[in-house]
Amino acid sequence: MEALKLIVVTFVTLFVSGTHSVTFTIQNHCPYTIWPGTMTGGGKPQLSSTGFELASGASTSLNAPSGWSGRMWARTWCSNDPSGKFTCRIGDCGSGQIACNGAGAMPPATLVEFTLAGYGGNDYYDVSLVDGFNLPVTIAPEGGSDGGLSCKSTACPADLNAICPSDLAMRNPEGYTIGCKSACLAFNKPEFCCTGNFATPVSCKPSDFSKVFKSACPQAYSYAYDDKSSTFVCGGGPNYHITFCP
Repeated sequence: MEALKLIVVTFVTLFVSGTHSVTFTIQNHCPYTIWPGTMTGGGKPQLSSTGFELASGASTSLNAPSGWSGRMWARTWCSNDPSGKFTCRIGDCGSGQIACNGAGAMPPATLVEFTLAGYGGNDYYDVSLVDGFNLPVTIAPEGGSDGGLSCKSTACPADLNAICPSDLAMRNPEGYTIGCKSACLAFNKPEFCCTGNFATPVSCKPSDFSKVFKSACPQAYSYAYDDKSSTFVCGGGPNYHITFCP
C-alpha cells in the first residue's frame, strides 16, 4: 500500500511540475546557409546545442525542458578567418566557434524569445526587434491545448533590411544592407533605449525609427515597452516551429 501511495505521489508530482519537454523545430527557408544560436536564461543549463550550421531548406530539432527560458537567433555572413576562428558579421556570439556556449547575439539580430511553463503554467513567446533585425522569422505553436488562450503564431515576415533607415543600416563592403540596427544601438540615447528618465512605459514612447519596424512587423517587439501587441501566450505544452525567411 505504501509503495502504491509512493507511485501515485510521484506521478502527481511529475505531472504538476511539468517534466515534459518541448521540441523546437528550426527551419531555414533562406536561399543561403545560416548559423542559428541559442542562449538559456536564468543561469540554467544550456540546450544540447548552442549553435549549429543550417543549410538552405534544412531543419533541425532541439528539446527543451519544461520551465526553460531563453532566446534563439540566426547568424549570417559567417566564415572562418585565417586562424580558424569562426566569426559572423551579423549576430555573432563572440565564441570563435559555431557553438555559442551560453553567449548571446551581438546586435543587430532578430530574436525569438521563450519562457516555457511560466506564470499560470503557460508559455510566453515573442519575436523581438529591440536588438535590431537581420532576418525575417516566424514562430508557430504546434499541438497543445490553448485553455482559452490564443496559441497564435507570431512573426516578423518582412525584410527590414530593404527598408532600413540609412542611419540604422549595417552594410557589407559592397554596400548592401545586411542588418538594421535599433535606434538604441545606433544613437545610445535614453529616449531610444528606455533608460534613465525614460525607464518606464509612460515615459518611453515609440520613436520614428521603431515605428518603421512596427509598421512592417506589427506583431514583433519594436522597442522595449511594446508588450501589449507583441507578447503571445499559449497553454498545454505545445511544440514550436521556428522558420527563418518564412
